[in-house]
This record gives sequence, C-alpha cells and structure tokens, in this order.
Amino acid sequence: MIGMNLTKYQALLKTVELGSITRAAEAMGYTQSALSRAIAELEREWDLELLTRSRSGVALSSDGSVLLPAIRGLCNAAKMLEEQVAELHGMTQGTLRVGTFTSVSIHWLPGIMKVFLDRYPGIHFELVSSWEFAEIEDLIRRGEVDCGFLRVPAGEGLDTIPLRQDRLLAVLPPDHPLAHAPCYPIARFTQEPYIRISEERDMEISRIFQEEGVRPNLQYNVNDDFAILAMVEQGLGVSIMPELVLRDSNRRFSAILLDHPRFREIGLAVRSGKAPSPLTSHFLSCVQELVAQMDPDISPE
Repeated sequence: MIGMNLTKYQALLKTVELGSITRAAEAMGYTQSALSRAIAELEREWDLELLTRSRSGVALSSDGSVLLPAIRGLCNAAKMLEEQVAELHGMTQGTLRVGTFTSVSIHWLPGIMKVFLDRYPGIHFELVSSWEFAEIEDLIRRGEVDCGFLRVPAGEGLDTIPLRQDRLLAVLPPDHPLAHAPCYPIARFTQEPYIRISEERDMEISRIFQEEGVRPNLQYNVNDDFAILAMVEQGLGVSIMPELVLRDSNRRFSAILLDHPRFREIGLAVRSGKAPSPLTSHFLSCVQELVAQMDPDISPE
C-alpha cells in the first residue's frame, strides 16, 4: 500500500510546498485533474480531510498537519533507498534537491549542474529558490532539500561547508566623484541617499553600520537587487551589495571596496546528525571543486 501511495504522498507534499494544486501539477509533470484526483483518493482511503481548499489556494488541514512529518519522512526514506540503488548501479539515476538563492542560481549553479550531469547523466535536479537564507535553512532541517547554498555561519541543526568569501562593495552611480577611487568611506553613507534592500535580507549590511556606529541616510527600501542597480544607475543613491549579485550586470555602475573591507561567506549546508546520501556527497564534492576554480572578480561598466 505504501509503495502504491508514494506518488500520492509526493503530490501532497508538493501541493503544500507550492500552495496550489495547479502549480504542483506543473512542477511534477501531471495534469491538474490527475493530481487533484490523487490527493482526493488519499483522503478517501484515510477518511480524512488533508487539505482545506479556498479561492486563494490550498493549505494543510489540522489532520494534514499532524500527518505531514510522517509523510515527509516516508518520502525522504524512499528517496534515500532510490539513491542507494543508484549508487550500486554507478549513480545512473536519482533526484537531487538543492536549496538556493538568486545570485548562486544565476552565476554558479548552471555551470555546476552541467559538469555534474556530464559525470552522472541520469540524475535529475530539483531546485528550490528563496530570497531568505533562514528559509533555506528550514528547508534543509525539514528534509525538503538534500543540501542548500546559504550564508555561513548558519543556524543550529546544520553542517556547513564554507565555499567562498563574497565581498560586500559600495555601489555608486557611474559618474559619482568616487567612482574610480580605491575605496568608499563607510562614514559617507550618512551623507548620501542610501538605497537598502529589504530589512529581512540585509542583516549582514545592517551589521556593518551597527559595528561602525554609522546611521545611513536611508532614502529607499527596495525588495529587489536588480531594482537597486537600476536606481543607482540613474543617480538616485548609493548602496552596498554582494559582489556575486553584481556579476555580469548590464547596468552602468561603479563597485568599489569599503574603506573597512567586509565580506559574506557563502557555503553549502546539509542536515546535522545524518550522513548525506551518496548522491548528495558526490554533489558536495563537485561543488567544492568547481567553486574553487571560479573567477571571483566582477566587471562593472
């Protein structure tokens, strides 16, 4: 019965993750009616309502919330079994779930995936993106992804591998008086219009100002890195951004070091207390190898 229902369990998990049967069906390659029918069959078999449905989407019912950890554990165990079988066949099949954030998704992952798939062509990637590192941490702890890129140090319950120091740079309009200077004085942020990424995402940058005893001349709160670059290009203000975000941008700006250089550490994390699967272990090694070979420099216009 469990084997017959595994697809139904996976359908339920994906629906809960995305908050929509339609989006879950698209992600899993099913029709909306087929996925809806699978979940309805599961509810009939158990004589329980697992989801509450409304015009705004779907959410777990109270009964579904009780069963969710066991369902997730069962699906994770099935995936582990699949990977162990794949290992015996020379890593010819399996699914790797990776948590990631935008700049890594754009600048690192495509190349990493290509090399990994050249080595193990039967592997399927499932990428789960988030703007917030805390959300990626939670995904790893809950077993919803096998590993995840995030900022280190990370929270409890995770084992991390440091990968690269990503410089935090002053981002200035191209005609700014200090556009070609060797560095930008942090104290000067009190004078110029400052554009800040949303508070939930700028913990590292807020820490810089706290430690320096500087209160920036905050003019704009923005929730998108690329919007900040567009605003800086138009001379609306200055900002601080990670170097990886700035790579290959088609915007015109100057990016220079802070007078007291600062970094964020990007790493890769897995859940503590449990050995990574063979597939995940191969991926961790591949990432470490390839990131070490990457060129860290950017070339702003």
